[in-house]
Amino acid sequence: MMEQTSLYEQLAESVGAPGSSTIAEIFRFLAEENEARILLAASPPATVEEIARKTGIPEDEVEKRLDSLFQKGLIFKSRKEGLTRYYRVRHMVQFHDATSVVKDPSPKLTALWKQYMAEEWAGYREKLVKALPQPRLRVIPVNVSITPQTQILAFDDVKNLIDEARTIAVTNCACRAVEHKCEKPLEVCIQLNRSADYAIERGTGRKLNKEEAIQILRLCEEEGLVHCGSNQRAPGHVICNCCDCCCMFWGHMKYVSPSRFQATVDSELCSGCGTCLERCHFGAIRTEGDTVLVNPEKCMGCGLCLVTCPEEAIILKETRPEHFVPA
Repeated sequence: MMEQTSLYEQLAESVGAPGSSTIAEIFRFLAEENEARILLAASPPATVEEIARKTGIPEDEVEKRLDSLFQKGLIFKSRKEGLTRYYRVRHMVQFHDATSVVKDPSPKLTALWKQYMAEEWAGYREKLVKALPQPRLRVIPVNVSITPQTQILAFDDVKNLIDEARTIAVTNCACRAVEHKCEKPLEVCIQLNRSADYAIERGTGRKLNKEEAIQILRLCEEEGLVHCGSNQRAPGHVICNCCDCCCMFWGHMKYVSPSRFQATVDSELCSGCGTCLERCHFGAIRTEGDTVLVNPEKCMGCGLCLVTCPEEAIILKETRPEHFVPA
């Protein structure tokens, strides 16, 4: 028993959660003792033969266990030079996202993740964002449900990201799968290219054609979900569609930066109906007399306020080019 406890504590430490009994318990729930040994041996990436040699577990059992760990979201594959190498989950965000969207997740697993998110996640998140040299994600402005008056550049255009993708899949949103704090659509996390290949192979993602992906993004804009993608010029691997009640990084500007755009209201067209107030997740819009005003300090440039404006009185203007981080 002492050896098992040590194995799972080592695994918790490997994803950045030393001393976390909850993370150790999640690993214990997902991985049997030999699987835990295999996980610890799978760093750096290693072949079946190398893992068998490190652990003393027969190759046929290692291969079988690796397949199970892959399905559970604990092992990933690297295929180079004709060899397949396996590596364990590397950090907490990857651990959360990969294990939360398994097919038919156990209520116990979901409960353990809810416990960790409620009791320990905030502390880990603070350490993570302090260590980041720049935000990892950025808001991407809406550009599906409307025909914007603003020219959205290719790397900020969700339609362009879809059009340029080699492979597309959709998975459940890992955050909403755990938290269940709202009734927003669940199957809306768009995976691109390698991430899509992974989700399809693992069976946690559904392959999409481009029109199906656009339909999901249109639904997200209508439902008031915020598009987020990688904070780089090169295409990212995921288009998240976030709500303000479940997202694990909501509101953390050191992890998620605003888009390069800002909503601007034409006071002559605005009727002051207030529809946009209900759509803004960031408290950036307020009424003033017969019109509304946008607070530039709070606006994240998502453009959700544009989608339902009956007077088409809101446009996006590029005001923050410094928020774009080249690859």
